[in-house]
Amino acid sequence: MNSNLFDQLGLNLDIAYIFIGLAVLIIILFIIIISQNKKIKSIKEQISKFMKGRDAASLEEEIVALFEDNQIIKKATENNQKDIDDLYNRLASCFQKVGIIKYDAFNQMGGQLSYSIALLDEDNNGFLLNSVHSTDGCYSYSKEIRHGKCKLELGDEEQMALNEAMDYKN
Repeated sequence: MNSNLFDQLGLNLDIAYIFIGLAVLIIILFIIIISQNKKIKSIKEQISKFMKGRDAASLEEEIVALFEDNQIIKKATENNQKDIDDLYNRLASCFQKVGIIKYDAFNQMGGQLSYSIALLDEDNNGFLLNSVHSTDGCYSYSKEIRHGKCKLELGDEEQMALNEAMDYKN
């Protein structure tokens, strides 16, 4: 089956081959259309789930509200971190370590009424308080402690209280 049109153009083609080629092309395009429709249907289902009960305007409002909430939370977190840093700096200078030793200053009194107390901060700065109880009365002495050291000589009980405070674990 030759066509006069193809003969006039100088093409020696059989029209049946052209119809077969066009039929294959139509089938391929039909398969592509079916595939695209399935994809479109899947996307429509996802959009309907995403937009369920809402329209685009209300969804936009929610996204803006979430963004604003996020900004508020970020500011609150920054403020909390500043507060934590401030508390940590204040805590560093507070007395955190304690050492106490009770003893009998004059072996004859009994009852271990004398004591040494060391109160230190994070850097082992603070004071040592020594109270000696005797038959004549009670005498208290304080000594300054800087970086775990005292400029004055410490008695055995005072040194024990200082060591206990420096070894103190919260």
